[in-house]
Amino acid sequence: MSAPELLEGHAQELLLLCDHASNHVPADIDLGIDAALLDLHIALDIGAAPLTRSLAARLGAPAILGTVSRLVLDLHREPDHPNLIPDHSDGYEIAGNLHIDREERLARFHTPYHALIEARIAAVRPELILSIHSFTPRLERGGSDRPWEIGILYNQDERAARPAIDWLRSQGLTTGDNEPYSGKLLNATLNRHGEANGIPSIAIEVRHDLIRDAAGVQRWTDIIAQLADHLRNHLAQPGSAAP
Repeated sequence: MSAPELLEGHAQELLLLCDHASNHVPADIDLGIDAALLDLHIALDIGAAPLTRSLAARLGAPAILGTVSRLVLDLHREPDHPNLIPDHSDGYEIAGNLHIDREERLARFHTPYHALIEARIAAVRPELILSIHSFTPRLERGGSDRPWEIGILYNQDERAARPAIDWLRSQGLTTGDNEPYSGKLLNATLNRHGEANGIPSIAIEVRHDLIRDAAGVQRWTDIIAQLADHLRNHLAQPGSAAP
């Protein structure tokens, strides 16, 4: 499967997105790598798909999930981004991406995913978009430890980000403010579908060792579902949702 996955839901005021839900590589694409690499974070956001599906079920919210590995094409990059189709990732060479038809990959994977999000927003405008990701406790090769349990990423629009960070910290959670990396530098999906449409949005990054099993997914479903309710209530207050 490579077409994006849409989960329907009755809570139309909320939209969930998961760019890096899958490590799927279509049979006609040879990345030239050891298949074991597809189980690493370089191929998908570990735990993000089950967390997104669990949240969609809990909140009754629609969700759109990517269905192709970011080693084939990274859905969370602008079409002209140099790492849209990576030839290296965290020190590993992706030899099969050195000589490929970039436009064919773009049309096959990137365009349908973002077109589906655009069509969904045009048909039913949400009041809040949450993009679900996960991050590594430490980069595969080098880098320092990442102590955060969860990070909230955002660019210019802080309407959802500030109350989200404050609420998570009030729960005693070690929360990154534009950590482990900055949404001001990497926020492609929400820049396009959230900020460009004036819709409050945040990317939620959960450290992947916390959501590798069913118990972890359940715990973070509980936390993020409460966060979503808090944000919807906050944004419903007069003036809170104004850009």
